[in-house]
Amino acid sequence: MERTFLAIKPDGVQRKLVGEIIRRFEAKGFTLVGLKLMNVSRELAESHYGVHKDKPFFAGLVEFITSGPVVAMVWEGDGVIAAARKVIGATNPLNAEPGTIRGDFGANIGRNLIHGSDAPETAQSEIALWFSDAELVAWQPTIMSWIYE
Repeated sequence: MERTFLAIKPDGVQRKLVGEIIRRFEAKGFTLVGLKLMNVSRELAESHYGVHKDKPFFAGLVEFITSGPVVAMVWEGDGVIAAARKVIGATNPLNAEPGTIRGDFGANIGRNLIHGSDAPETAQSEIALWFSDAELVAWQPTIMSWIYE
């Protein structure tokens, strides 16, 4: 099974959307294998957004992700990376389809509620950055035969 990293950003936590966001991924049939509420250190933020280090918006990304609690998660499932990106919606909430997290709850690109890995390699590196192996739980929900053939 494929795994992906998702993080509910400080705006999603402050707006009390954590339960609704988790519900959407559970309803889709994905399995939660890692979860923690945390304050993000500057070091972790800079590592996470390292690909944007030379861009003018880098400092703002780091400042925002460290401004309040974040819910870091690892989800597992068949095609979970691509499916999660669809559930999340376009980066700019103004372009996100209704029914997506950003389409339903977002209003501004700088406050777009959630991060999701965009590729298998990114997911693998982000999971390793945010979680130790000991923090991830391998388990199989009993309903799996009702979700997958």
